[in-house]
Amino acid sequence: MVAHINTVAFVGIDVTPIEVQVAISNGLPTFTIVGLPDKAVGESRERVRAALNAIGLALPAKRITVNLAPADVQKEGSHFDLPIALGLLVAMGVVPMEETERYVALGELGLNGAIAPVSGVLNAAIGANAADRGLICPGAQGPEAAWAGNADVLAPRSLLELINHFKGVSILTPPVPASPKSEAPFADFRDIKGQETAKRAAEVAAAGLHNLLLVGPPGAGKSMLASRLPGLLPPLTAAEALEVSMIHSVAGQLEDGAILRRRPFRDPHHSASTAALVGGGLKVRPGEISLAHRGVLFLDELPEFSRQSLEALRQPIETGRVTVARANSHVSYPARFQLVAAMNPCRCGYLDDPQLACGKAPKCAVDYQSRISGPMFDRIDLHVDVAAVDPLDMSLPPPREDSAAIALRVAAAHGVQKQRYGAGGPISNAEADGELLEKVAAPDAEGRALLTTAADKMRLSARGYHRILRVARTIADLDQADSVKRIHIAEALSYRRVIPGRGLVAE
Repeated sequence: MVAHINTVAFVGIDVTPIEVQVAISNGLPTFTIVGLPDKAVGESRERVRAALNAIGLALPAKRITVNLAPADVQKEGSHFDLPIALGLLVAMGVVPMEETERYVALGELGLNGAIAPVSGVLNAAIGANAADRGLICPGAQGPEAAWAGNADVLAPRSLLELINHFKGVSILTPPVPASPKSEAPFADFRDIKGQETAKRAAEVAAAGLHNLLLVGPPGAGKSMLASRLPGLLPPLTAAEALEVSMIHSVAGQLEDGAILRRRPFRDPHHSASTAALVGGGLKVRPGEISLAHRGVLFLDELPEFSRQSLEALRQPIETGRVTVARANSHVSYPARFQLVAAMNPCRCGYLDDPQLACGKAPKCAVDYQSRISGPMFDRIDLHVDVAAVDPLDMSLPPPREDSAAIALRVAAAHGVQKQRYGAGGPISNAEADGELLEKVAAPDAEGRALLTTAADKMRLSARGYHRILRVARTIADLDQADSVKRIHIAEALSYRRVIPGRGLVAE
C-alpha cells in the first residue's frame, strides 16, 4: 500500500502542490526520503521517528520509502514533518486514507509529538481553499489559517490530538480568525516644531505615495519626519492586507495569527546586505523591500548603504516586484513600497554652517553625494532640504495641526485617485504611467510652458519629467482641483533640486 498526503512547497508567496507518497515494503529496515529534499527535510526522519515513539507507536522493521512528488522541485523547510508522519500513519493502518486525502497538511514535529509553528500557513490555507481542500496546520497558527476563509481547518497542537480526531475519540474545534492586535499609534506631527516645508512635502508624498528624500544636518528632524509619515497613510484595503500578510507569513513574521491591518514601516540599518534588502539567502526569503510592500521603506543615512545594495533597488522601484535569480530557481516577490530616505549633505553634516563645516567643503559634499548614482536620485520624486531648527521655533508651543488633520486631506486625495483610476487601475498617482499619466496630469498652457522651460534648464530626464507630472497631479488632488495648473507645476518643480550631471544640489 502507498499512502498519499497533500502538502505544499513555497515559491515566493505562491504555493506549489506536493504529494507525499509513503511506501512500506519488505526488506532491510531503512527510512529513505527522496524527491530533492534539503537538509531540513532530510532530518525529518529523526523528528518523525521520535514523535511517533513519544505517542507509543514504533516504525515497522521494514523498508520505508518517502517520495516527495514532483521529484524535480526543490523541497525546503521543516513543514514536511507532519505530512510525512501522516503518510506513515496511513501506511501503518493507524489512520484511514479517506480521512486525510481531502486535506493539505504542514507542520514541524517536536520530539515529544507536539506540532510546532512553521512559515507560510496563510499562503498554504489560501492554496488549499483554491483547490477545494481542507488544511491541517499547527494549533498555534489555526487563527492565521482561518483568515483564508477555509471552513475545514484542523489545528491540532500534537500528533496525538490529530489521531484522536480522525478516530472520533475527540473532535478538534475549528479555529476562528484572530483579531488584529491593537498597535501603538504612530508618532504625531505635532511633535515637530518648524520645518513647515518638509511637513508639506511629507503630506504630498503621503497623498500620492511618492518617494521622498530628506537632506539636512544632524538633529534637524529628518528621522522624526520619516517615522511620522506612515501615520498619514490610509489603512490597508482587505486585498492589500491579505497580500501583505502573505509576504510576512512566508517570512515567518506574522505574529499571533493576526493579519496586518496597518501599512508596514521598515527601517533597516545601513549595514544591511543586498540580500537583506532585496531578498535572497539560502532559501530565497523576502527582503526588506518586500516586507515593506504597500508601506514605507525608510533608509536613514542613505549614502552609508553599500552602492551595490542601493543599485539593486532601482528596478523594484520601477516595477513593484523583485526577482531573485539563482542557478536552480527564479523567485519573485511583490515590492511596491514607498521609499523615504534621509541623508546629511556631506560627511560632517554641516555643509551650510560656516562655523561647523569641515575644511574640505564643498568638495566633501560632492564626494559624499556621489556615493548615490544619478539614476537612483532620478527615481526619487521629492528632494527636500530640512534646515536646522531655529532656536526660536523650539520655544514655541506645539503646532495646532496634528497628524489626524493632515491624514484627512491625504485620505481625500486618495479618494480622488481611487475614483479617477477605478478598479484594476493604479492605486495612486505614483503608479500612473504612459498615456494614462499624460491624460490625467496634462497641465494647462501656462503650466506646460513652465514645465518645458524647467525641464530644459534642469536637464530633466524623461523619467524626471514624468515624475514632476505625477507630483503636480497629487498637489492638484490635495487642492481638489480638476486639472493641473501652473501653481501645481511650480510646487512640484521646487521639490526637484538638480544640477547638470548630478541628482542633488549642494547648496
